[in-house]
Amino acid sequence: MKRIERRQFLKSAATGGVGAGALAACGREGSSSAAAQNGAVVTGPEIQWRLASSFVPSLDIIHGAPLRIAERVAALTEGRFTMRVFAAGELVPGLQVMDAVVAGTAQAGYTAGYYYIGKHPALAFETSVPFGLTPRQQNAWLYHGGGLELMREIYAQFGIVNFPAANTGAQMGGWFRRPINSLSDLRGLRMRIPGIGGEVMTRLGVSVQVFAAGDIYPALERGAIDATEWVGPYDDMKLGFHEIARNYYQPGWWEPGPTLTLQVNQAEYDALPRVYQEVLAEVCQAVNLDTVARYDAENPHALETLVREHGVQVRSYPRDILEAAWRETNAYFEEQAGENADFRRVYDSFRAFRDASFRYFAGNEQEYATFAFAMAGGGAAQGL
Repeated sequence: MKRIERRQFLKSAATGGVGAGALAACGREGSSSAAAQNGAVVTGPEIQWRLASSFVPSLDIIHGAPLRIAERVAALTEGRFTMRVFAAGELVPGLQVMDAVVAGTAQAGYTAGYYYIGKHPALAFETSVPFGLTPRQQNAWLYHGGGLELMREIYAQFGIVNFPAANTGAQMGGWFRRPINSLSDLRGLRMRIPGIGGEVMTRLGVSVQVFAAGDIYPALERGAIDATEWVGPYDDMKLGFHEIARNYYQPGWWEPGPTLTLQVNQAEYDALPRVYQEVLAEVCQAVNLDTVARYDAENPHALETLVREHGVQVRSYPRDILEAAWRETNAYFEEQAGENADFRRVYDSFRAFRDASFRYFAGNEQEYATFAFAMAGGGAAQGL
C-alpha cells in the first residue's frame, strides 16, 4: 500500500482506527499520550511481541530506532500493541536475528539485510552495496522506485515482511592500525567488514571477518584483526576504535547510505488487525527518516572530537584501491546476476535507478557542494 493510501486509510477509519492527527504525532518526542490528545479511539486486541535487535544499547541512535518504534506503536494504539525490545545477545546473538524471526522466537527483528547474504545475496541491496545509493537515493528507490516491492519478494521466501526502519547516513571507510598507501597494502590484511563490501575486499586480498558490534573492539585490541569498519564518527567513538587504530579512512564506498530493517514474521504480521499493520508501517517510515537526521546532527561534532582530542588521522583511500574496488564490485554483480534470477531482477532495478539518480545528482547538487562546502571550510575539515 502506497504512503498516501495508508494515510487516507488511517484518516477515514471510523472505528478501530487511529486518526491522522495521532499519526502525525509519531514524529514528535514525548508522544505517549498522542492518541488521546488527538481524540483517537483505538479498539483492538492486546498484542505483545518480542523484537530482537542486532545492536547493543550503548549505540543509542542505531539501537534506539527499534525502541522508538516500540514506543510510538504503543502510543498510537493506546498500549494495545506492544513490543519488548531485546538488545543483541539478550534473546539471540546479533547476527542471528533473521533466524529468530523465521523460527518465531521473535515476532520481529531489527537488523541489516546484508548480514544474511549467505541466505540470499540480493538481501544486500536492501541495506547498501558498494558504490550504491546515498540515503536520499536509497529511500527514493525503496519507497518510490520499486525497491521495497522487490525486496519483499525476496523476504517472502523466508516468511518475512520487511520495513525500512533506519538509515545511518553515508558511512566512513573504516579504522586501520597502519596507513594504507596503495592496493598492495590490503593484501593479507585482516578486516571486519560484512555484506558485498566484504566480498569485494576479499577479492582485493583482504582476509574478511564478520561479527557483531560488541565483538569488534576485543578483536581489534587483541590483534585478531588489523582493521574494521562500523558506521561513522558518532557510533565509532562510542565503541572506542580510535584507542587502537588511529587511521580513519574515507569514503565508505561500500556503504554510502545503508538502511536498517524491521523484519517481521509474515504469519504474525498477517494476524495483526489492519489498523495495527498501518500504524507499524507509518511508524517505521517516520523512524527511518528521523534516524538519518540524528546521525547527520551528531557526526560532524564527533569527527571534530576524534581529530582534535584523540589525534585521529582522517585519510582518503588511494585512487588505485577505489578503481580496483569499482571493477571488482561490478564483476561481482554480473556474476551473481548470471547465477541467480532474483538477484538479476533486483540488480537491474537498482542499477537503472542508480544511473539515473547519479546523473541528476552529479549536476546541480554536486556543483553546489563542490563550491559551497569548500567556501565554508569543508576542504579543511578533515585536518580541522
